[in-house]
Amino acid sequence: MQACANISWIFIEAGPTLAARCLAAKKAGFSVVESDWPQGNLPAETYRAALDEAGLQAILLNCYQGDTSAGECGFTAEPGHEDRYKESLDITLQYARTIGAKKIHLLSGRDLSSQGVTKAEQEKTLIKNLQESLPALQQANVIALIEPINSFSKPGYFLNNFETACRVISSVGSPLVKMQLDLFHLQMTEGNLVNNIKKFLPFTGHVQVAQAPHRHEPSMAGEVNYKYVLEQLYIAGYRGHIGCEYKPSVTSESSLGWIKEWGLHF
Repeated sequence: MQACANISWIFIEAGPTLAARCLAAKKAGFSVVESDWPQGNLPAETYRAALDEAGLQAILLNCYQGDTSAGECGFTAEPGHEDRYKESLDITLQYARTIGAKKIHLLSGRDLSSQGVTKAEQEKTLIKNLQESLPALQQANVIALIEPINSFSKPGYFLNNFETACRVISSVGSPLVKMQLDLFHLQMTEGNLVNNIKKFLPFTGHVQVAQAPHRHEPSMAGEVNYKYVLEQLYIAGYRGHIGCEYKPSVTSESSLGWIKEWGLHF
């Protein structure tokens, strides 16, 4: 399994620019990175130049979410916002193409129950939007990921349940739509990590890690014995990337000792 630096979360101390963070990630040993949607709508060409300068590959990009200052967090499961979703998808696919990312995280959007929209309606919209996106995903050779996010970290987010995510993926019925399995969110919502990993792995296209409950590096003391959990993840058959989406309790580079110690590689 290969560790992937999330440069929206680690190497922040290198500076505000992705160029500085890419160079820091490369210096620390990484060869692949992932990120949120770049702050300030950074031009894709600028991001690509930073990757090329550092000799890195981007494997995953979060989608354009809309006006985050107004609470928008994607539109994939928001009835009535289908046009906004399609706009977000087009923008994200174009950006991903430029930087070379082959996976995109399509955030579901807000829980609209306070506006009288049922969860069933939102789930139906999520399935429909993903199904209608399949031709564009196939043309771009990109996999779309959906990620259950726990309600403590992101209150008001629609997709906060792993069973719902699996049901949606099954309904879409395409290898182009998979789950982003963040073990931090899984621990915060359900626990029972090893058994749940075995259950959810067939739906999974990417894995991320952080220690619970404070979202620090996996080697930090906390609720999860990550050395054991990552061993079990490997035994269960996972051979993909492990996204380092955490807040280092020390310097970013000092937080990375667990990677080689536990048998992962850069």
